[in-house]
Amino acid sequence: MRILVIGSGGREHALCWKLAQSPDVQIFAAPGNPGMAQVGTCLPTTDYLAAAESVQPGLTVVGPEAPLVAGIVDRFQARGFRILGPTAGAAQIEGSKAFAKAIMDQANIPTARYNVSDNPEHARETLGNFGLPVVLKADGLAAGKGVVVAHTKAEAEAALAPLFALSPQIVIEEHLQGEEASFIVLTDGHHVIPFEPTQDHKAAYDQDQGPNTGGMGAYSDQRILSVEQRTQVLDTVIHPTLEYMRHHRHPFRGFLYAGLMMTETGPKVLEFNARLGDPETQPLMLRLASHLAPALLAASEGRLIDSDLTWSPDPAVCVVLAAAGYPGQVRTGDPIIGLDRASRSVVFQAGTKSDNGTLRTNGGRVLGVTAMGASLPEAIASAYQDVAHIHFEGMHFRRDIGEKGLPRW
Repeated sequence: MRILVIGSGGREHALCWKLAQSPDVQIFAAPGNPGMAQVGTCLPTTDYLAAAESVQPGLTVVGPEAPLVAGIVDRFQARGFRILGPTAGAAQIEGSKAFAKAIMDQANIPTARYNVSDNPEHARETLGNFGLPVVLKADGLAAGKGVVVAHTKAEAEAALAPLFALSPQIVIEEHLQGEEASFIVLTDGHHVIPFEPTQDHKAAYDQDQGPNTGGMGAYSDQRILSVEQRTQVLDTVIHPTLEYMRHHRHPFRGFLYAGLMMTETGPKVLEFNARLGDPETQPLMLRLASHLAPALLAASEGRLIDSDLTWSPDPAVCVVLAAAGYPGQVRTGDPIIGLDRASRSVVFQAGTKSDNGTLRTNGGRVLGVTAMGASLPEAIASAYQDVAHIHFEGMHFRRDIGEKGLPRW
């Protein structure tokens, strides 16, 4: 079967890497990156329908959120192509924070207290109804950078103009206390296959300091959530959300990602995403012990009840190597060296390009050094040992990926 993967980042490289291990599968990617070209054929275009017309895939899998929100699934289905992902209507669960919050309200899904403001004056008045710290979110897509946690009133007010520049309305919500977890399921709209839990590291610097990014690393470990906690998330978050979407003419098919805060009173939803996480996908694909392609095909055809996935008990860790300036204006074009010495990890490429045989930086998040180990400390050590072999000018990374999980070992 021919599988077309939409996207060019580390998540998509990890998907291609795993899908290529399924028997009788041929991988295509649009637009792809040099890492994806090592396991499949890259089509250097963002005209995704044209790419599908050229290769006639048996299944298309969408990585990034922007094409989903823009309606790629609707267009592919109208042309008769089998594709895995939510329609534009269903993808609004990520495309609009206000839309997602309304679903949580109406479906009684636990989340933070919030208010939606459509102008700065109303937002300033609304801030008085919340304590500090307070969370402010742009309503639309912002590549993981549209969230501000303000610790003072001055910080909150200063964040308003930049957030309103990103979207016409913003969501203001209470700051929840606890530990974050990412819970992703594969669904055909009715049935679900839960993925192993992961934990993202959004802040740019160690100890969760600095501005939010698209993700500076992630780890996956079965100890992040207990069996009881996973059941609670399925019962109070995932299944009620899918039921609400079905009953309101937006049935959700694909990957549903619940960003959670595990509070003293149970899990609460921070956000929903309509796709796999990046960089959560990278450690997940290392831990996935079964073939992925059959389950994705089953989900796209509405018969997920017949499928299952098996996972290695070993944890995996992904350390993101970022370009100079990230998460702001980044410098590109710097040569990348040392990948051939990274023997303990799988290095997933994201912001890279090939220049006459030389691999160069071509984006903010450049590489995801991803390693698995018999224990979390072993996985962390392996990833960072390989990070030490890799270099490009201005490279920076967090040095504490996975450390929050160490007390569970």
